[in-house]
Amino acid sequence: MAVRLVTRRTIVSILAAAPFLSLPLSAANLKLYLKDGTYQIVREYKIEQDRIRYYAVERSDWEEMPLELVDLKKTEAEVKAREEDEKEREKATAEENKAERDLQRQIRRIPADPGAYHIDPDDSLTPLKQAEPKVVNNKGRHVLKLMSPVPLVSDKSWLELDGLHSATVYSENRPEFYFRLASEERFGMVRLSEHKGNRVVEKLTIVPVVKEVAEEPDLVDTFRQQVGEQLYKVWPEKPLAPGEYALVEYTEGKVNMTVWDFAVK
Repeated sequence: MAVRLVTRRTIVSILAAAPFLSLPLSAANLKLYLKDGTYQIVREYKIEQDRIRYYAVERSDWEEMPLELVDLKKTEAEVKAREEDEKEREKATAEENKAERDLQRQIRRIPADPGAYHIDPDDSLTPLKQAEPKVVNNKGRHVLKLMSPVPLVSDKSWLELDGLHSATVYSENRPEFYFRLASEERFGMVRLSEHKGNRVVEKLTIVPVVKEVAEEPDLVDTFRQQVGEQLYKVWPEKPLAPGEYALVEYTEGKVNMTVWDFAVK
């Protein structure tokens, strides 16, 4: 959720040709600088010919002094700088509010079904096709099915996707995705490698004695923003080199990885 900054603009109005000059009431206190190097904290001031009247914050009352004692140039310069700063804050607030509205509008378009969705350059959403990973070892190639365990009898196995290249290719090197999880599990982006003409999602190693499986995905550092219940926006921290990648959802040690593959050209 974006932080909303609430500001009010300080308006200075000085009419050089008029015999009566004034600074309207501001939302914040001002420093009225004097030529001796000191200053008064004031709520507002008015220039009346050769005198200046000001509302002294410390004494909560109107006072006045000769205009020649006041460093008006320094006072007005600080007011102008404050004005410009508040303009920048207002601009930042407007941009944050717009970004928040755009985000909420985009979120409403995301289907309720679990899956991965690419944010296209025109701000539309395209669902990624779920891949069919296979566990490869010396016993052959086995389609990974969540409800039926795959035999992992060798010390080394690989979770692979058929072929060297994904059919889904993006030209941007920092693609952005929405990820709606099926349940509270681990998820991320992985870099795929090559193994005998196929793409490796992760290496699998059987730990001796306990026969547990150690999974070794090549995870990409990503930013994650939770934007709803089990709904995340995910994008890489740094530009991706051309190559093969995938979004994955998994339970560590269970070899139950769900995969959505893509490539960056």
